[in-house]
Amino acid sequence: MKLKDKVALVTGTSPNIGGGIAEGLAAEGAALICVDASAANATDCANYLKSTGGKALGITCDVTDQDAVAAAVQKACDTFGRIDVLVNNAVVFNKKGVLTMPLDEWRKQIDVILTGAFLFTKHVAQSMIERKVRGNIINVVSTAGHQGEPNNIGYSTAKSGLLNFTRSAAMELVKHGIRVNSLTPTATDPSESVERAQRWGRPAPDLSAVRPVFEMYRSRIPMQKLPAPSDYGRATAFIASSDAEMMTGTDLRIDAGAIARYWPWDPAAAR
Repeated sequence: MKLKDKVALVTGTSPNIGGGIAEGLAAEGAALICVDASAANATDCANYLKSTGGKALGITCDVTDQDAVAAAVQKACDTFGRIDVLVNNAVVFNKKGVLTMPLDEWRKQIDVILTGAFLFTKHVAQSMIERKVRGNIINVVSTAGHQGEPNNIGYSTAKSGLLNFTRSAAMELVKHGIRVNSLTPTATDPSESVERAQRWGRPAPDLSAVRPVFEMYRSRIPMQKLPAPSDYGRATAFIASSDAEMMTGTDLRIDAGAIARYWPWDPAAAR
């Protein structure tokens, strides 16, 4: 297993991308600290991992509250002794444009995505340095952080900011043996998230209203198939492992070719 005896902290552990990443890291042998502003997301993720024989701890935490972040990192270290891997995945979705986004909502979205990553990176990196851990920090970006998406100004801006945050933090922390990279997901097949929610003991969400939207995404992506959260989990485990020991300050795209596609080409028409 790639992460045997490692300890990983993941923020934003809903049954979607964060839950898939947490399960992917656990499958490679890591103990998990599942952090979310929702107590249900944090505890359900941790409880499921423990039910399958893994080690896990759920922590409810506002990622924009520095005292809460420091306490969460301390609790993780008190429980497992150290943190080897940090995945900054906490997010707020709020699809509004520059003309319609209220200032307070803009600040909240930027704060959760960027300030949350800053605070957890700061406190986890300090814990790694103190404990002489050659750790890994992975920031979850989005194809929206690489491209201009209308009416999604806060999300696109914050995710784009994470790309250079990754590069800057990587250059600062490399002398401490800490690697910092990012992972770029894209529109994600919701089916696995439904199945994961049920495994966690939740009722299956009704996706009938959003399935046409995801079908539109699927038809326009080069591989004609949307990634699942488990695809991101395996990729994150790779970045965090010794297999990627010479990788820092870079971005790994698990996007089925979305960013590489030449803009006028229609993959669905080509088939």
